[in-house]
Amino acid sequence: MNHMIRPEFIVENVRSYYPEADVDMIWRGYAFAARCHKGQKRVSGEPYLNHPLEVANILTQMKLGHITVTTGLIHDTVEDGDTSLEEVNELFGEEVMQLVDGVTKISLLKFSSKEEQQAENVRKMILAMSKDIRVILVKFADRLHNMRTLHFLKPARQKAIARETMDIYAPLANRLGIGWIKTELENNCLMYLHPTEYQQIKDMVARVESEREEYIGKIIPEVVAALKEADIEAQVMGRPKHLFSIFSKMQRQKISFEEVFDLMGIRIITKTKKDCYAALGALHGMYKPIPGKLDDYIALPKQNLYQSLHTTIVGPRGKPVEFQIRTQGMHLISEEGIAAHWRYKEGHTKEGKYNDQIIWLRRLLEWQKDVKDPRDFLEYVKIDLFPDEVYVFTPNQEVKSLPQGSTPLDFAFSIHTDIGL
Repeated sequence: MNHMIRPEFIVENVRSYYPEADVDMIWRGYAFAARCHKGQKRVSGEPYLNHPLEVANILTQMKLGHITVTTGLIHDTVEDGDTSLEEVNELFGEEVMQLVDGVTKISLLKFSSKEEQQAENVRKMILAMSKDIRVILVKFADRLHNMRTLHFLKPARQKAIARETMDIYAPLANRLGIGWIKTELENNCLMYLHPTEYQQIKDMVARVESEREEYIGKIIPEVVAALKEADIEAQVMGRPKHLFSIFSKMQRQKISFEEVFDLMGIRIITKTKKDCYAALGALHGMYKPIPGKLDDYIALPKQNLYQSLHTTIVGPRGKPVEFQIRTQGMHLISEEGIAAHWRYKEGHTKEGKYNDQIIWLRRLLEWQKDVKDPRDFLEYVKIDLFPDEVYVFTPNQEVKSLPQGSTPLDFAFSIHTDIGL
């Protein structure tokens, strides 16, 4: 059983990055949650109050303000506690009440239902997000803690929640640029949806870890010296490959574990964008770059605003190593995405490039109004959330998702192994 997080720990976390935060609101939120969840237990047997404390703690890791953290503390009080939105409004104000209402509505949606209902539920979730993006940030924190404690549930329930997380929450976290949450959700889902492959990859990673660390430990000093010689100020560090990304690459490219190129990964973080390109030049001057393995996401950012230079080089002993090169600001966006936009900003105007994410949500809703068949809307959302996948209809009008670049034979095998033979 996990040790319960103390509320003063959450308050101190918020104070550390947001000194002017209304910590009295956070304390009142904790007291209210303790009252509403008194006597309630989780399936694990631990006090229910531990869950909202964990959710609030995750929100402090995103460095969000007192309004969002308070919402995290009381997010289940209307759905699972003995209270109402009217009482939340009276005690915490309209802004917190609206956030709690949004999180509650999303929590009640079921995404495993038939396709028409699923489409309507996705529409409702996007509507809640477009009103205030903090709704989905709280829901991400809620889902992340639930995935961390999924082992207490029965296997059928584990699989259902993991599938929903993989279909809805992980791609949304990716689309909104919150890399660390997307990664942890995907890794946890892999454990329940593909337990055999998860364990195999985990064991293989553990087996080569010491060799990987030793190898990267030799390259980093060489790179640091070359950057210093070129008068480029930068941090250079090893970058572990996440289990799901290894699994995904093996599936997508039909390659073995040993063939996954960027298992050896190094990240260079520079001061300026100009230095990113200078570092790339220095790197290619030291090592032979592998043709076709250079991607410039600085000049052409991904939809979720991700920016980096990617290159794969032939390192010592002929081993390929993938480098990511980015500025500190790009790194923040890569890890925190739209959540970074809300740092220290509660009570202030939020403007800038993150408005693109809100515009994306609102365009989806506008487009939905013009669509007669809700399944068409669901298909559009899936295509936007899974740009690397192709959707194909089977003769029975089922939708099969395949990696981009798949052949008709891949499609045949996806329907039934006998058809492909």
